[in-house]
Amino acid sequence: MGQALCCVQVDQSTVAMKEHFGKFDSVLDPGCHCLPWCFGYQMAGTLSLRVQQLDVRCETKTKDNVFVTVVASIQYRAVAQNASDAFYKLTNTKAQIQSYVFDVIRASVPRLLLDSVFEQKNEIAKAVEEELEKAMSAYGFEIVQTLIVDIEPDVHVKRAMNEINAAARMRVATNEKAEAEKILQIKKAEGEAESKYLSGLGIARQRQAIVDGLRDSVLAFSENVPGTSAKDVMDMVLVTQYFDTMKEIGASSKTSAVFIPHGPGAVKDITSQIREGLLQGQSVVDQ
Repeated sequence: MGQALCCVQVDQSTVAMKEHFGKFDSVLDPGCHCLPWCFGYQMAGTLSLRVQQLDVRCETKTKDNVFVTVVASIQYRAVAQNASDAFYKLTNTKAQIQSYVFDVIRASVPRLLLDSVFEQKNEIAKAVEEELEKAMSAYGFEIVQTLIVDIEPDVHVKRAMNEINAAARMRVATNEKAEAEKILQIKKAEGEAESKYLSGLGIARQRQAIVDGLRDSVLAFSENVPGTSAKDVMDMVLVTQYFDTMKEIGASSKTSAVFIPHGPGAVKDITSQIREGLLQGQSVVDQ
């Protein structure tokens, strides 16, 4: 209907190419324009000024002969001042951009090791952007942003990298566990040494107290009972403690141990005691 009335409409963020008998005449801005077709004027087509995005997947290999797929995201737009160049000079804009991306990536990545590719992806994106900006500006296009959005190694390489990482982390975990066990053993040994030291100190103090008590008892007994020697007092003390011990053993109903002498001399004493007991028992029977 608009063409019949010689009127055309150009949408926002879009420009149109006006031709006169097939020759470029001017660029039409957004709005309504009059094109008297009867005088040879016509609209050849429209060109979007919006930012467009092209994702390019490029397979190449690294310096250590690992094949990777690099995904580059190119954001570009046509420049309004050079709209005629952007419309007429290129037949397939996306194919042209893709060719330059392939060229730069396949020239940059083979100089890097696989780990360096991941670390220097911003440098690769910058190199792609600079090359595209220099090439596409002659065709009326502006490169807004270039991003390396993904780097995909071969699936077997990725699995091997994960296994290497897992083994390294396992080695670190094993070392940490061994260090922890070492610290526990050291602390346990230090605790046992401290416990034994304190136990020995307590026993030494206990024996010292016993010795001091016995000494005081001997001195007091010697002073109060004239004519007694220190040996007499010690024999009496030992006999008293012996009977006290036997009394405690006999008073307990759960006692299952009996202390008897076990040296060679003690065997002789026990034999004499048994013989005397038998003789006394026989004399009682005879009576």
